[in-house]
Amino acid sequence: NMYTVCEQYIKPLTKAAGSMSWALLRNPEGMQCDLFVTHAWIEGVFEFLDKALGSWPLGMTACYVCIFSNPQNLDIGELIQTPRTSPFALCLESASHMLVVPNCHGSIYSRLWCVYEAWLACEMDKIILTATPYS
Repeated sequence: NMYTVCEQYIKPLTKAAGSMSWALLRNPEGMQCDLFVTHAWIEGVFEFLDKALGSWPLGMTACYVCIFSNPQNLDIGELIQTPRTSPFALCLESASHMLVVPNCHGSIYSRLWCVYEAWLACEMDKIILTATPYS
């Protein structure tokens, strides 16, 4: 699942590079987010990729996915104390679309952050799409 990907791949790789996010490691200048992806972390990486890539909206160029966009080796507790000014909310604000990636293990809305992100996307009048697999 995505927890395992984070622990065994993202964290060691980004720690060795200075503990930045995987996204900044790949794109040091950053990128403007036009697609916000919300997911539950319990899905397998192949399920996540199949659905996210299979449902990628035309014209979108860069996305925010917390596992890749947040610095996973750092304690971001201070950054999320006020949810409306959190990195999640700021990236969602800059995006035109939200892509919800459900999984075969449980409801994405069993995670409070996913509920908050969905509510905030509605409040911000974002276009909300539900990802489906290629096949």
